[in-house]
Amino acid sequence: MSQEKIILYYCFAPVTDPTAVMLWQKALCEKWGLTGRILISKHGINGTLGGDINALKQYGKTTRKYPGFEKLELKWSEGSSADFPRLSVKARDEIVAFGAPDELKVDENGVIGGGVHLKPEEVNKLVEERGDEVVFFDGRNAFEAKIGKFKNAIVPDVRTTHDFIREIESGKYDDLKDKPVVTYCTGGIRCEILSALMKNRGFKEIYQIDGGIVRYGEKYGDSGLWEGSLYIFDKRQHMNFSPDTVTIGECEHCGAPANRFENLDVDGVRDLVLLCPDCAAKALGEKQAATA
Repeated sequence: MSQEKIILYYCFAPVTDPTAVMLWQKALCEKWGLTGRILISKHGINGTLGGDINALKQYGKTTRKYPGFEKLELKWSEGSSADFPRLSVKARDEIVAFGAPDELKVDENGVIGGGVHLKPEEVNKLVEERGDEVVFFDGRNAFEAKIGKFKNAIVPDVRTTHDFIREIESGKYDDLKDKPVVTYCTGGIRCEILSALMKNRGFKEIYQIDGGIVRYGEKYGDSGLWEGSLYIFDKRQHMNFSPDTVTIGECEHCGAPANRFENLDVDGVRDLVLLCPDCAAKALGEKQAATA
């Protein structure tokens, strides 16, 4: 009986022919029955896949044979191929869409000029040594922080990663340029880029969490500096790091504890709305009635 899992991974390295790598990756996934999403650009590869655990191991082993991808690390998570409706493999200008494909520079060692990588225990040590001087800076879309974030973190007003350059150039965060700033995101990839963009704009002491929130949560569960649930981009929508996870999100309709978003029509626009189970059931019932 096969056992299924989900892997998350990325690797920054020069890719001379993203289209050729895209076709190769698509063939690998189809061969082993994997579903999920992979993006390839001249800067590297970024993917989330679900499927049989042995097939995923073989996928990782084979992908590491590409020059520059030798250091690719798989982050394992609970789930299966059923969490992804299909396979999508695409070549893009960026593997994370910050809108700065020509500003980002990579070599065989990864991103050039990014923040200092900190392991989870080094994050805690930095806070122990420098206290309130340390600033946590959320590198995700703002809505993700509604259900989980680092304690006292700054959450920039961004709907997509495309908004980050405008946000950090706005002057709102100029007082942080001389402070120790720890950027964080789900698995670390967004901060690889964000930290470099921030350093290019005068932020002097920038760090990033090695492996992102996922690695930190695996290390400390809910006994560290993280609080709440982690938003994830598949049908699970969120994950908790322990049975002790506190629900910090609030239902946007009634204010009750909530950690699940529903995709609803808001003033004629599709949007993710954070709802408690009761309000979600009511909203989805009204939605079904409207389309009946």
